[in-house]
Amino acid sequence: MFKAWFAIPFWQRVLGAFAIGVIIGVVQPEIAQSLRPLGTLFINALKMLVAPLIFTAIVSAILQLGGGERAGKIGIKTIGLFLLTAVIASLIGLAVGQLLNVTPSPDLVADSGYVPKVVPGPIEVLLSFVPTNPFAALAEGNVIQIVVFAALVGVAINQLGDVAKPLGDAIKAGAQVMYRITKMVLELTPFGVLGLMAWVVGHYGLSSLTPLAAFIGAIYLACLLHIVFVYGTMVRLAGMSPWFFFKSIFSAQLVAFTTCSSFGTIPAAHQAITEKLGVKKEYASFVLPLGATINMDGCGGIYPAIAAIFIAQIYGIPLDWADYLLITLTATLASVGTAGVPGTAMVMLTVTLNAIGLPLEGIAFIAAIDRIIDMARTATNVTGDMAVSVVLGKERESLKGYS
Repeated sequence: MFKAWFAIPFWQRVLGAFAIGVIIGVVQPEIAQSLRPLGTLFINALKMLVAPLIFTAIVSAILQLGGGERAGKIGIKTIGLFLLTAVIASLIGLAVGQLLNVTPSPDLVADSGYVPKVVPGPIEVLLSFVPTNPFAALAEGNVIQIVVFAALVGVAINQLGDVAKPLGDAIKAGAQVMYRITKMVLELTPFGVLGLMAWVVGHYGLSSLTPLAAFIGAIYLACLLHIVFVYGTMVRLAGMSPWFFFKSIFSAQLVAFTTCSSFGTIPAAHQAITEKLGVKKEYASFVLPLGATINMDGCGGIYPAIAAIFIAQIYGIPLDWADYLLITLTATLASVGTAGVPGTAMVMLTVTLNAIGLPLEGIAFIAAIDRIIDMARTATNVTGDMAVSVVLGKERESLKGYS
């Protein structure tokens, strides 16, 4: 039995579970909702991996990259690519929002349970990057603080040389242990995906999405265009077939789509690009956690652009070219500025609406279906992280820059 199960390609197992979950959600909504614990167990297992995996992987990556200066250059290139794709994402969002009719249905009602997000100031966000207690950051899973602390540890070990070599070797061994545990946990993916998709479809139902169908469709179309054309072009320029890239990362995309967690998808994304695409672990370990923190093409580029147009139409407020420019700028900057803030997409949308003077109350109209939208947003973000990892990995390979 087990032999037959593992004989099926992993992505086919995941896709099959996805389809079965949707069918159960449509045919038997009550049974579907009872399957949620399967998804919760899977998400908890992924969250278990995140903090130790990010810490050991980033320290190990910096040690293998051979110095703080080299890691710094890669970090600058990584952030530059993330910002570039964020600008393109917001432009795609504006174009799709304008070309498609996203005028809301007359029977659309606001979500009465919506509570506006508090937007942190830039100083507050900056201060939150540095942990007052790194052990607390690890315990709480504060990813941006873990990234900062791990980077400092890696640089310090490199600078100390032989004195700190035993600690470096221990952390490298720890990274290998985490990679092995990751493989074990990811075998649960089909069951987690089945439980999550069954619950989402059973809980929301297809009828509840009808009033917002145009808005949801615009988000999904913009995300698809961005994934296929922007990320596809990036990997093509890096010398890799886009078809091979998308086929290899498909299972990780499904994990992102169903879990709605960029951080939780790091293990699946890491496995996909290192084992299937041949990206060196040091590059994947460096780029993916950073991308999960600040690369928000779906949440910070596409979503605020289309949502701003949608909310403007609800209130009958016309937007001009200056408003569109502000949307692009604020969405791009917010994608970096809100790094590590819970509820990132809503915070980014709040920043964008404030910038162009749209009422924040408009968020209440789309808050109820945020989970459905977040599935596409997260898949887009994670695909971007993997595409940038491939671009940087292939660039260093062509320059013979591996240590």
